[in-house]
Amino acid sequence: MLTKEENDLLCRVEGDAPMGQIMRRHWMPACLIEEVPEPDCDPLKVRIFGEDLVVFRDTEGRVGVLDEMCPHRRASLVFGRNEECGLRCLYHGWKIDVEGNVVEMSSEPPGSGFAEKVKHKAYPVREGAGFVWVYMGPAETMPEWQPPVFQPTPDTRIAIAKIHIDCNWAQILEGAIDSAHSSSLHSSDMVPARVPGAAATDVNWLRPSTDKAPRMQVQRTPFGFRYAAIRRPIANPQTHDYIRTTLFIAPYSALIPPNNLYNVAIVHVPTDDTHTAFHFIAFGGASCPSTEEWRKFLHAQVGIDVDKYFRKVRTRANNYLQDRKAMKLGNYTGVPGIPNQDIVMWETMGPIADRSQDRLGASDLAIVEFRRQMVEAVKEFLAGGAAIGTAEPRIPQNKLNSFEGVVPKSTDWRVMNVSAEELALTGQATSAAE
Repeated sequence: MLTKEENDLLCRVEGDAPMGQIMRRHWMPACLIEEVPEPDCDPLKVRIFGEDLVVFRDTEGRVGVLDEMCPHRRASLVFGRNEECGLRCLYHGWKIDVEGNVVEMSSEPPGSGFAEKVKHKAYPVREGAGFVWVYMGPAETMPEWQPPVFQPTPDTRIAIAKIHIDCNWAQILEGAIDSAHSSSLHSSDMVPARVPGAAATDVNWLRPSTDKAPRMQVQRTPFGFRYAAIRRPIANPQTHDYIRTTLFIAPYSALIPPNNLYNVAIVHVPTDDTHTAFHFIAFGGASCPSTEEWRKFLHAQVGIDVDKYFRKVRTRANNYLQDRKAMKLGNYTGVPGIPNQDIVMWETMGPIADRSQDRLGASDLAIVEFRRQMVEAVKEFLAGGAAIGTAEPRIPQNKLNSFEGVVPKSTDWRVMNVSAEELALTGQATSAAE
């Protein structure tokens, strides 16, 4: 359980909230590259940490992320004209470039010099791994952009499903690091089978265990923490364990165990205190699904499950289109798609879950560690320390790996599929497995 004050420290991101200020010290995904696909395309409204922004790609292909409101009379630039290397406000014709310079003032006399005196808020931008990234923190703490965990090599194949969700970011992230729920909530999609390890088909994921009560162990690391969910395998349960390791990469990402075809990561971008842009990502080599195949598998297709702005069709107002007849015929939830099943749970906790009412058990060890670590991180930041995930020693995210497999009981999961870079720092990590 957390106190109300601790819960606020964990969850709130708007304005001067310390968790939002921590996240602003990191590069954040502002939108998908496909949402601003070509020069002079439609501007895109984006909201991050409660701040309203506009993203646009100019005539030369450069991407800008600006304060949504025109500096003149505060009309929205989302409805402006994207033309000739600038975004022109419809109200009086002021035009602003990707760096926030006011390059034209149609309503002002020629030669007035007023344009040189006005600078609009514009944030640094990078493009990579399918996203437009934005840095919204102090200039003096801006780190170099580095490839994320889901881009281990420049030619990695990446497929991203995106859904806007009506609740706080932290309860969504807790879902990503909660291995125990998959055996119940996703039991119609993650099916026990006599396979040597996790496997993917076009319609479900297979796993070599029927065990619904994993034993949990946690290890703190320089990037956050790694935990293992240890289950009895279907084959050789007396001598072997089925182990799945998940990584929490502070402050907003998770790397979950792979299958035989691809790896999986989850990225959570706080829209504001009570809304989140959720990204479910498959990545790997040639066997990784295409973006459309991935979205179809997850029931997150644009024009079917979400609209062109990635707003979901299934909502609490329509009971998430839950099919009770399908449930009677054997489907566990009556809701198709792994993320859609999660959304029902996350949103029905409320806009911000009241963690003071939780009753946590042994399977919630990773949840306890996440809350403890992030509340500690906020308090350290408020005391003048570095934002979590920015201090040395640092491991490049794209060198991190998760693991799953059936292994002898004597196996140390802490070193399974761990990169040399991480292994070199393992001795400095603090175990939180007590």
